[in-house]
Amino acid sequence: MSLRSCLSIAVAAGALAVTALATPAVAGDDPDAPGSDWGQNQTQNQNQGQNQNHNPRLSRGVVTASSLALRSAPNRGGQIIRWADRGEVVSIFCKTNGQSIQGNRQWYLLTDGTWAWGSARYIRTIGTAPRWC
Repeated sequence: MSLRSCLSIAVAAGALAVTALATPAVAGDDPDAPGSDWGQNQTQNQNQGQNQNHNPRLSRGVVTASSLALRSAPNRGGQIIRWADRGEVVSIFCKTNGQSIQGNRQWYLLTDGTWAWGSARYIRTIGTAPRWC
């Protein structure tokens, strides 16, 4: 592997790490913050028999492509972080506009173990639509 490739991967990993560290600092996303209703929503979800481990601030989606590259940026030039297979259920943190993929400019930021972008062209949302980033 070339030095340039290693450097690109290190930069992408660093950017994702910074994003992951900064994300809980967003107002209203801290479940332990005074006045936060996250715990109340979680309790309501449990009482209604919904998935106890699903954060109500996340949306869900299903991969529709046979294999989908999840990337470090919302475009085809972003480093591939991992691959998702058809039928895989993913957690969507938010959506943004990026490179158009077959006429669809929306990309989803996924939170399944790694922070990576997937084209909305190949992810069908389940339930509520993702919020904007």
